[in-house]
Amino acid sequence: MEELQRCSRCVLPITWETVYFDEEGVCNICRNWDVKQKEIDWKARDRELREIFNEVKGRDLPYDCIVPFSGGKDSTFTLWAIVREYGLKPLVVSFDHWFYRPNMLENRKRTFRRLGVDVMTFTPNWKIVRRLMLESLIRKGDFCWHCHAGVFAFPMHMAVKFKVPLVIWGEGGGEYEAYFRFADLEETDEWKFNRRIVLGMRVEDMAGFIGVEARDLMPYAYPSRKELDEVGVKSLPLGKYRPWDVKKHVEIIKRELGWQEDEIESGFPGPTYEKIECMFTGVRDYIKYLKRGFSRITHLTTLDIRHGRMSREEALGHIKRYEERKPKSLEVFLEYIGITEEEFNEIVARHLISPALPKDPSSIPEGDKLRDQESWFRDSDDLNYRGKVW
Repeated sequence: MEELQRCSRCVLPITWETVYFDEEGVCNICRNWDVKQKEIDWKARDRELREIFNEVKGRDLPYDCIVPFSGGKDSTFTLWAIVREYGLKPLVVSFDHWFYRPNMLENRKRTFRRLGVDVMTFTPNWKIVRRLMLESLIRKGDFCWHCHAGVFAFPMHMAVKFKVPLVIWGEGGGEYEAYFRFADLEETDEWKFNRRIVLGMRVEDMAGFIGVEARDLMPYAYPSRKELDEVGVKSLPLGKYRPWDVKKHVEIIKRELGWQEDEIESGFPGPTYEKIECMFTGVRDYIKYLKRGFSRITHLTTLDIRHGRMSREEALGHIKRYEERKPKSLEVFLEYIGITEEEFNEIVARHLISPALPKDPSSIPEGDKLRDQESWFRDSDDLNYRGKVW
C-alpha cells in the first residue's frame, strides 16, 4: 500500500479534498468535528429550524418545502424527518441520473407509499447525458458532472416554478470536507453550486464543449438570483441544524420505511448503506483511487473512527485489504460512454493528484460482479456508440 501522509487521528490522506494537517498531524476535518461535538448548541439550532418551518407552514401554500430525493440513506432520512418529525408537506423532487439500481427503485417506491408524498421525477436526455459524462471525465477526471449539476439545480427550478419557499437537503458541508464549518449556518446556494458542484464548468461552458444549445442543458443550470429572490427561496441542509449520524439514520429508515441495504463493489464485507443507489459508484471509487490513492473505504472507516465505532488500526487494515479493486461495472460504464479501457486509463492518468503515485491498472485485482449487474439496461446502440474523439 502506498504510504500517503494520513491524519494522525483518522485515516484521511493528504490527497483528500480541502484537507491539511496541524502541528499534531490532525486534519482540519477532525478539528471541525470537535466543534460539532463540543461547541454547537444543537437544541438552539433545532429551535431555529422549527421557527423556519413554522413560518412556511403558516403561508397556506400547496407545499411547505421541496425535498430533493435520490433514495439513498441521506435523502430518505431527510424526507422521513420532514414528514414524520416536523409535520411538513413536501414536494419530493427527484433527478433521475439514469443509473438507479433495482433495489434502490424498490426502496424509493416503498418510501413514497409509506410516507404518502407527492413526487416529481425528471429524467434528462440520454444522448446528452453520455456526452456530458465523457466531457467531464476528460476535462476533470470526474464523469458525474451531469448528476451533481442536475441533482442540485433542478429542485431549485421546481421551487421557482411552484413558488415553494424552502428546499431541504441532507447532511451539511462540514461533515466530510472543509468548504464549510459547523460553526457556520451555510445555505446550499449559487456560490456552493459553482464552487463545489459543477467543478468550475458552467452550463454555458459545457454547451460549447459538447456542441449543443444552452437550452439543451437547462436542467443543469442554476436559477437566476432574480428568480429565487422573487419567490424568497431558502435552501438549507438539515445536517446544520441537527447532529448527523449516518448509521443511526440508517437504522431509523430500515425500521420505519423498510429501506434495504445492498452490495457495493469494494468487497467490504456484507451489504451496506453507502452510495448504493448508483450503478457506477464502484467506477467513481476506482477513479478516485487512481487519482488520489484512496477510495470510499477510507471515507467509511474515517466516519466510524470519529463516532468511536472503529480504531485507526482497524481502519488501516480494511483500507489495505479492500481499497485496491477494479470494479466489474467498468465494462458497462465504458460501453455507455463509448471508449476503451485503454482510453479510460489514459484520461484518468492525466488527473493524478500529487503526491499520489501513478498506478498500473493492469496490476489491480478485479472485484466480483454485483448480483444485480446482469439486470442493468444494455442497448445495442450503446455498443456502437463512439464518444468524442479526444
